[in-house]
Amino acid sequence: MHVDTAITSRKSVRRFLDAPVDRATVMHILQIASRAPSGSNIQPWRVHVVAGAAKEQLCQRLLDAVDHGKSDPPEYHYYPQNWFEPYLERRRRCGFGLYATLGIGREDRAKREAQARRNFHFFDAPVGLFITMDRRLETGSFMDCGMFIQSIMLAARGQGLHTCPQAAFAWYHTLIRDALKLDEDSLLLCGIALGYEDPQAPENGFITERESVENFTTFHGT
Repeated sequence: MHVDTAITSRKSVRRFLDAPVDRATVMHILQIASRAPSGSNIQPWRVHVVAGAAKEQLCQRLLDAVDHGKSDPPEYHYYPQNWFEPYLERRRRCGFGLYATLGIGREDRAKREAQARRNFHFFDAPVGLFITMDRRLETGSFMDCGMFIQSIMLAARGQGLHTCPQAAFAWYHTLIRDALKLDEDSLLLCGIALGYEDPQAPENGFITERESVENFTTFHGT
């Protein structure tokens, strides 16, 4: 797959087929992604792969925590504490667009919560990845891990697979740290669902829009 095609075909898939992904394929994807750049080549990322019975048990614990409102205060702020434009409008268009694709009305809180709950089963993907880094590192390592995460998603496309990056897990870091036996210096950044897209699922037909290059680029000189 040409890199342009991998980038433009990548999307957040929110329903996966019940088709297995073998360990060799996961290892291949991570080997390719390990070539992601990092400052002074410190490679700050750590990956924790869950599949099979281990994934099912963890997901059930997560869903129980969600259902009982047992979330954690976040260890980092993914979004701004006070939204402002143009970011607020872009966020709203994304959320409203997804729910409209699923036929969920803006006031239908029960169905919106049910859809959000599906995060914690990795949207039925057979493989889940958790990305962590040492909390003693600085902001540059967040950028490094972001490039690594993107590399995972593009390498997955090269294998005919799809992904969904999921920051939602960060609100359940205590439970996940316990289940994966992570040390206290491990900062949970996100999860990634990995598997084969269900092409019949309406939510997978929702493609977010992008700003034009002219809107976000300023040339200085030639």
